[in-house]
Amino acid sequence: MSPGTTVILILGIVAGLVAVFVLGRLYINKKMKEYRAKEEQQKRQQLLFEQTAAALVNAIDALGTFTHGHSSRVAEYSKKIAELAGKSEEECNEIYYAALLHDVGNIGIDSDIINKDGKLTQEEYAAIKEHPTKGDKILRSISDYPYLNIGAKYHHERYDGKGYPEGLKGEDIPEYARIIAVADAYDAMTSKRSYRDQIQRQKVREELVKGSGTQFDPEFARLMLHLIDKDSEYEMKEREEIGELDGKYELLSDDYRSTVSDGILLTPCLTTLRMKVNPIDKNSVKKPMPSLILFDALDGRIHKSERGMKELAYFEYGEIRFDGHIKTTGARKMKTETTKTVPGEGRGPREYLIRAIRIKDHALIKIIGNKETLQVTVALPDSSRFLYLGLTGEYVRISDLVVEKTDEEAPAGYIPRIAEEISYIDGPAGDLDNIQVDGYRTCATKGIPVTDGLQISFHTMSLPTARLVWHCPFVVLFSADDGRVEGENYVEYMLQRFEGEGWASNPSCTVSFSNEQNESFEGWDAWKKLNKTGYDSVVTFARKDNTITITTENGGIKINTTMSVDTPNDKIYAALSGDQCAITNIRIKEKGES
Repeated sequence: MSPGTTVILILGIVAGLVAVFVLGRLYINKKMKEYRAKEEQQKRQQLLFEQTAAALVNAIDALGTFTHGHSSRVAEYSKKIAELAGKSEEECNEIYYAALLHDVGNIGIDSDIINKDGKLTQEEYAAIKEHPTKGDKILRSISDYPYLNIGAKYHHERYDGKGYPEGLKGEDIPEYARIIAVADAYDAMTSKRSYRDQIQRQKVREELVKGSGTQFDPEFARLMLHLIDKDSEYEMKEREEIGELDGKYELLSDDYRSTVSDGILLTPCLTTLRMKVNPIDKNSVKKPMPSLILFDALDGRIHKSERGMKELAYFEYGEIRFDGHIKTTGARKMKTETTKTVPGEGRGPREYLIRAIRIKDHALIKIIGNKETLQVTVALPDSSRFLYLGLTGEYVRISDLVVEKTDEEAPAGYIPRIAEEISYIDGPAGDLDNIQVDGYRTCATKGIPVTDGLQISFHTMSLPTARLVWHCPFVVLFSADDGRVEGENYVEYMLQRFEGEGWASNPSCTVSFSNEQNESFEGWDAWKKLNKTGYDSVVTFARKDNTITITTENGGIKINTTMSVDTPNDKIYAALSGDQCAITNIRIKEKGES
């Protein structure tokens, strides 16, 4: 072949390759455009779906005086339950939207019936019972989202078969509907109705326990109980405008404490309040005097009646007037200090900035005005009760109120101590440090490697503030690189409480819970009294590979729980924790040790 022919051949090959490359690029560009167009179309469809769902929800909520926000809250709770149940992201999103539209059938119900103040007649109740069927008809036509009608049609079915509209029983009820039913009932109880106020959270919890296995799927009821226990700041409830304090609300208080805001919960994370203060009337000659009330209550609100104070465990710590006058009631001590406001931190003549924080049994509240800053340190009687701030005053109009919270907790020594720490763990220490658990799992022992025949013995006593059966010790099974609860690469498998309840914390394990009350069990009042008095307990562990059995008996409650972990893990730890209890003299005994 001549050199010229070779060159021509090479040029031909290069030209061919260039042509292939160009055509390939054109093809790829075309496909990319098609893909992007399809992606944009899917986004537009999803946005349209979300907007349509939101419009429907607004229409649903507008029907009832006491249903504002109900659909959104049920959707949020349902998604949380689904996440704990180990559902996929897609399934969780489907459950969210099915729950969001679960009450769409109310559109077909007379609003006079929905808003009736009092008991429904048989005819009115029959009309209400039609809303699942009506909702099913509305949503069934949306063929692209076939799961939507499940929540609407079946959320009033009961696990025992006594629900409606079809009387389905157990697992014959679609799983999405079983989840939504629990979330729906929880929100109904924690929301205000025409015939009652919000039900206190402890009572809600008891109702869910009673309904487990009858009204509700026991597994999803247990997960809802887990969410309640984790919700230490009681965020999962209906929020009213007075409680939101969103900058638009005005609080008017003529006589002192004639109006008090909902409580603002103080935590180890700094809370900041900004507000304007003016006379209640422009023509008033009386000086406006804003004040704070420091209190605790199960519903986070001020109570005046003896019945309300008793039923909602109302406890008042004291009062702080913005001019520096204080009143100490239930607090151990309140100390004030007034200084000139730091330049640059001052507000306008009628503006105030409040910075407040609570760490264990102490709180620090700074009221920063235009010229002076009032600092109040409060020694609380314990570390277990909550601490709320209620805004009130005399001849005062409080407006433009904004509340902000940081996410980071302050260190333990942030608040200067003005009273000794109250401790219930000064007794003898054993192989591990004693722990005082002031609230739900606020602390835990370090992990103990679980081996076959392991025994952990200890003394437990509930704190003076404890009042519920689950204010008792817990056992947690977990893994972590450093062997500590919430430590590095922490994975929790299960939790067992000594009153008998427990749950699997991770979808990678299977747990069989078994507890029984034997002849020595004298009832729950006796159980709570035993915990107040204190008792010695022994927990025994049996282990074979990745199957662990926990056995203990206390106050006539015998617990035998077995857990199997799917993924092999040699280092599974046990730790003691609890809720409002002191655990001391912890001893560890391995198999074969005397």
